[in-house]
Amino acid sequence: MKCFQEAVINRRTNYALGKEIPVLPSQIVAAVERMTQEVPSSFNMQSARVVLAMGEHHEKVWSITKEALRRIVPVDKFGATEQKIDSFAAGYGTVLFFEETDAVKELQGKYPPYAENFPIWASQANGMLQFAIWTQLTSMGLGVNIQHYNPLIDEKVKAHFDVPQSWSLVAQMVFGAPLAPPQPIEKMPISERVKVFD
Repeated sequence: MKCFQEAVINRRTNYALGKEIPVLPSQIVAAVERMTQEVPSSFNMQSARVVLAMGEHHEKVWSITKEALRRIVPVDKFGATEQKIDSFAAGYGTVLFFEETDAVKELQGKYPPYAENFPIWASQANGMLQFAIWTQLTSMGLGVNIQHYNPLIDEKVKAHFDVPQSWSLVAQMVFGAPLAPPQPIEKMPISERVKVFD
């Protein structure tokens, strides 16, 4: 129990990332596959899909993102945007999280009384998977942050990785060697968030 709590506590957003990771790429692959296999989903929907991009594929994600942003960010403000995107590209890899919308629709058709809930339940399961992978990668000594440039980059990312159109991009999780400790964050008093009745 203590190990699990420590892993959750240590899972933090880290933006200072490099490429000299402390684990083998095969260990990252195994961790992502295991978490994807084991994280639960409502009605055993298993609608979450993952693309693990490393090397030139990781850099391509952020090249696509930079070019998409170049089209919408004013020129005089693009320098800061470019610096931010380059910090993601400086990491080792990106985990792309998708939802297989056909899997959601299939259960909506099979169980009409719950139809409007299946997208919500799918989103919850995807969030659990993101949390599980993030916590696992952190426990392996990696720094991690999560981004949401969808839907701006969706079509080009899907084309590059040749994924079905029914896959909807949800999030982009960047990971790499932690070059600095995560920044401190302020937490609300727990009494404002948890009520106990005994």
